[in-house]
Amino acid sequence: MHASSSQPLLKAALWDMDGTLVDTEPYWIAAERSLVESYGGMWSHEQAMQLVGQSLMYSAGILQAAGVNLGKREIVDTLSARVIECIRTEVPWRPGARELLDALYEAGVRCALVTMSEGPMAREVVASLPKPYFEFLVTGDTVRRGKPDPEAYLTAVERLRMTDAELALGQCVALEDSVPGVAAAIASGVVTVGIPHQMPLPEDPRRTTWETLEGRGVADLEALVAERAAAGLLAGALLGQAK
Repeated sequence: MHASSSQPLLKAALWDMDGTLVDTEPYWIAAERSLVESYGGMWSHEQAMQLVGQSLMYSAGILQAAGVNLGKREIVDTLSARVIECIRTEVPWRPGARELLDALYEAGVRCALVTMSEGPMAREVVASLPKPYFEFLVTGDTVRRGKPDPEAYLTAVERLRMTDAELALGQCVALEDSVPGVAAAIASGVVTVGIPHQMPLPEDPRRTTWETLEGRGVADLEALVAERAAAGLLAGALLGQAK
């Protein structure tokens, strides 16, 4: 189902990866715990939750503080290698993610992956998909500032505009599971959906919350784009009346 000509068009879906597209957080947590314990430290679930959705370099600093006597780059490479090894054994897809991806692809809606994981891991996940769903990837090693900074999402929008100069922020929907990821998406100005997974998301009227992607389709994302446009028209009308 496509938006009618009277509705703003959904043009792009911007996907977070870890926790949204794939359930790789348990892989990351196991790798973190193993690394910290190899240096004689302890790694709690609470500590692991602090890293969900954060940039890998930020996370590496936290692991150094937990006793890992390695440089940040070496920590990132070590963790990434362990998680990639797990992904090659099994890609743990999140419920409804592949079905929504396929529906968007069939409807001609552009998709981009916006993740704080680095290129090699993101490409490993994308390579396991049966179709070229993602037009491009924005990864943690291609931006200067990681989530919760909006740079990654703004970079994705900029790349989309290279072939569609009229694309508006309100025609793009971000799908995110973590607090830093949701904050980055909201700050960028795109329509934002939070799908909480490892940890709850605080109440925020600036985003929509879905418990799962299961059963969600293109029409659901189109409705969010239409709601954003309607809210903008209402705000504009009220501003005009106030003048």
